[in-house]
Amino acid sequence: MSKENINLEDDFLTDELEDAEDAEADVTKSNLAKRRIIDNILEERRLNKQIADFDFDI
Repeated sequence: MSKENINLEDDFLTDELEDAEDAEADVTKSNLAKRRIIDNILEERRLNKQIADFDFDI
């Protein structure tokens, strides 16, 4: 009985890991984009409130 070198193909594991990392990166980018939109809306509301409260009769 001779020992043969068995070559395992790890490519499928690396591909799956890369796909998972890409998906996670996409989710992170999406979450950051949503957070920026929310921050911009809140900033706009805050500025509109300041304008409404401002006394223009100075």
